[in-house]
Amino acid sequence: MLHCDVAIIGGGIVGLATAWRLTQRHPDLSVFVFEKEDRIAAHQTGRNSGVLHSGIYYRPGTLRATNCRTGKLAMEEFCRQEDVPFDMCGKVIVAVNEEESGRLDGIYERGQQNGVKCELIDETRLKELEPHTAGIRAIHVPEAGIVDYPAVCDRLAKRFQEGSGRLFLKAALTGIKSERGGVVLNTKVGDCKAKYVVTCGGLQADRLISLSGIQPEAPIVPFRGEFFTLRPEAEHLCRTLIYPVPDPRFPFLGVHFTKLIHGGVECGPNAVLAMAREGYGKFDVSFRDLAAALTYSGFLRLAAANWSAGLGEMWRSWNKSAFVRALQRLVPAIKSEDLTPAPCGIRAQALGRDGKLLDDFVFQETERIVHVGNAPSPAATAALNIGDLIVDRLDKRLSS
Repeated sequence: MLHCDVAIIGGGIVGLATAWRLTQRHPDLSVFVFEKEDRIAAHQTGRNSGVLHSGIYYRPGTLRATNCRTGKLAMEEFCRQEDVPFDMCGKVIVAVNEEESGRLDGIYERGQQNGVKCELIDETRLKELEPHTAGIRAIHVPEAGIVDYPAVCDRLAKRFQEGSGRLFLKAALTGIKSERGGVVLNTKVGDCKAKYVVTCGGLQADRLISLSGIQPEAPIVPFRGEFFTLRPEAEHLCRTLIYPVPDPRFPFLGVHFTKLIHGGVECGPNAVLAMAREGYGKFDVSFRDLAAALTYSGFLRLAAANWSAGLGEMWRSWNKSAFVRALQRLVPAIKSEDLTPAPCGIRAQALGRDGKLLDDFVFQETERIVHVGNAPSPAATAALNIGDLIVDRLDKRLSS
């Protein structure tokens, strides 16, 4: 049986950042990371758009808001030190009519409260930044950017293994049992007894919590984000990041344009219920995952409250013309032939039993286990700071 001081379940960016922060602060501890796939960053981390979020949208005082601001600066510094490519290309949040223009003021005020460098701009200034947008008014966020998160994970994995850290791949967790003096983990690469455990399971977060014998605060419901990329001859239509004004009636942000760190422009996402938590094709089905979602009271309440928006998302999923029309609200010059399908991603959405999305980080803890039950966007941006928060929680145990 393997033995370690701390075992971390999950080789995405939050798990790897936690491992690195832990070995930085406690270089004498043995730290093991167990990842069920044959590579790190296989799911949410490796399939997102690579945005360095500014924190403009988040409710002041929440973990999302505070961790985004501090974590973003830490991520920028890490990228400089490790020579990971990033670009502070900026972002515009675009109002296309008077109703949306009115909502911009609230977003701007939230940004000010969160310490985000941003400004309200008129149509003339917007056209200077993004000549092809249809906006009448916007918020310019010059400190928003893009980064290569898989490259960040590669560096984190390398750094934490330089000391007493070890990374195990193809090491799916099959059992967790707390006993005197530690926690026994049953994995596909053998059993391990750890003094303390951190789970950072992303799409499987609630199942890891259940495996440890406690009830998750909010089960995970997976939503598939569908994307297109612009053909090279159409990339001039987007210079930075172009986002819509969020509609407060609906839980998701809406389609937007994202400049990519290695070139190209991504458009999306369309958000539909995923029929498998890790099924990235339209026809990928896990009956276990689908049944869990469709029989969950929280999802049924969410669907009932947002059925019209949900039907719109489903229609855009199957009808490219409808997807194009959604993009044309922001950039009218976009045409169907400008778009090519891009890899999709799946969002691990923690959903309360009341049908409301959990919009902040959630930690559930036992004497020897810290579970990350919900790590919504901006988890990648804020990963280094989230790692610090988790290590803070472990420190209380390590020092006792």
